[in-house]
Amino acid sequence: MLKQVYPKCDVSRPLEGAYLALNLHQQAAEGDVLVYANYIASLDGRIALFDEVLGEYTVPKSIANGRDWRLYQELAGQADVMLTSARYFRQLAEDKAQDLLPVGSGEKYADIKAWREKQGLKAQPDVMVLSHSLDIPLKALAKVQDRQVIVLTSSQDEAKVDALKQAGVQVLQTNDVTGQFVRQALIDLNYRSAYLIAGPQVHSTLMADSCVDELFLTTHFTLLGGTKVSGLVDANLPQAQSMRLLSAYLDADQQQIFQRFAYVK
Repeated sequence: MLKQVYPKCDVSRPLEGAYLALNLHQQAAEGDVLVYANYIASLDGRIALFDEVLGEYTVPKSIANGRDWRLYQELAGQADVMLTSARYFRQLAEDKAQDLLPVGSGEKYADIKAWREKQGLKAQPDVMVLSHSLDIPLKALAKVQDRQVIVLTSSQDEAKVDALKQAGVQVLQTNDVTGQFVRQALIDLNYRSAYLIAGPQVHSTLMADSCVDELFLTTHFTLLGGTKVSGLVDANLPQAQSMRLLSAYLDADQQQIFQRFAYVK
């Protein structure tokens, strides 16, 4: 059970459904889109540590857990489209990705799939990829052929663009992939809910233009330390970003707290 500590106290509820009940796909105003991000962080603010064996930043096993992953899936269940980076597809091609882009398979997530169907949503959210390099393995794209893939890029490498288009990918080119460009592309494509699952670089790009609406942050009560670390924002911002707490649930079983924030604009 979860214990709500804000805005109400001493209200308990099951983990399952805690986020699914938010109906995020219905919250955007007509002609707009709700963009929301999600991370799990340690008590000292690390979302990833550098893995010397893999040669890249990864979520530490000491904070990753199935209860947080359940709510990750519930957020995916409400998305029209998921925002990610080319790095995910490179990991997918090498079988290093944490999971195939949700909604996940198996009995544990059957209720989320049934919920999407009842809401009139497609079986899986579409995928929007932000990539400057277009270093996206085509064999990884083959694993998501059951959904629309859109790539936003500043690359002028027409050979790579043509290869992606031939693979069925919609490519939108611009001089600079800014947060405003991403948000307008989402609106133009008639998306109402967009789930940001990329790392801090993409997060920072959208934040710089005030193009993220909500943040779902799981804080695990663990100190990780380390010098090669990644946080929620690993870039300069035009100004400090104020946040407003919308809700918080204590998960005593896993020693973590689930927080929902609004970006103050």
